[in-house]
Amino acid sequence: QPNAWLTITSRLNPAKPWRSPSFASAFIVMTALGAAMIFWAVRKLLIPVRTLAEAAERLGRDVVNAPALPESGPSEIVTAAIAFNTMAARIRRFVEDRTFLLSAIGHDLRTPITRLKLRAEYMEDDEQRQKMLADLDEMEAMVAATLAFGRDITTTEPLTRLDLAILLRTILDEAADGNPEQADSLSYNGPDHLTIHARPLGLKRAFTNLTGNALKYGGGARITLRRLPRDFIQADIEDNGPGIAPEAMEAVFEPFRRLETSRNRETGGSGLGLSIARNIFHAHGGDITLQNLPGGGLRARVTLPV
Repeated sequence: QPNAWLTITSRLNPAKPWRSPSFASAFIVMTALGAAMIFWAVRKLLIPVRTLAEAAERLGRDVVNAPALPESGPSEIVTAAIAFNTMAARIRRFVEDRTFLLSAIGHDLRTPITRLKLRAEYMEDDEQRQKMLADLDEMEAMVAATLAFGRDITTTEPLTRLDLAILLRTILDEAADGNPEQADSLSYNGPDHLTIHARPLGLKRAFTNLTGNALKYGGGARITLRRLPRDFIQADIEDNGPGIAPEAMEAVFEPFRRLETSRNRETGGSGLGLSIARNIFHAHGGDITLQNLPGGGLRARVTLPV
């Protein structure tokens, strides 16, 4: 008809893109791109955290020589790096001030001790003279140990490759030479060679102290060396002594702490030996623990990174 409209309607099926031949490949590509972007973003966020953790570990190992954290990146990271470096500088200054104080005290005490020794020589009473000289010798030894304690905290000895197995056998040989009557109570069990990254003089001093304690208070020293997983080594120094009371296991590492009753000490040192040893092991990123053996005796267990 003229001036009429014809309307035609048709029902269309809804679009189903997943039925498209290219949908699967497009979905895989988009998913891979999204995962890659997420991985990149997370990695970008974690890098500063990892850098901060590594810097904190280096500071814990070596307060004096640890490098500063780079102060670069986003403003938040720069703020955290500045705060960390400021904290490290304060810790370093505190350690250096303490070392300087110990050195000054040691230097100032040596002069009056020397004068007292000279005056004691003129005492008429032999018994009193010997007692006074013995007390002065003990004071002098404590001053020397205190200075050594301060030096070990701020050591600048460089790290180098060290054969720990040879070092431990050398320490036992020297102990046997100095104590021939106890040579049969010294033994080493472990590999012929085991190389680590360490400070030779510091480690020798620490292990010599542990071996000397085992000989003096435990009647012998048995050293067992082994390599652990994840690039660590373990060295056990065992003796045959009475051991230590469980509640005093941590206290013996405190400076100037002496446990005569627990270790049957007839004569005592300055009480700094174990403190110095633990500081040395901590400076290497390691640790030392003590435990009583079931059959009697004490075990000093040292762990160090390779």
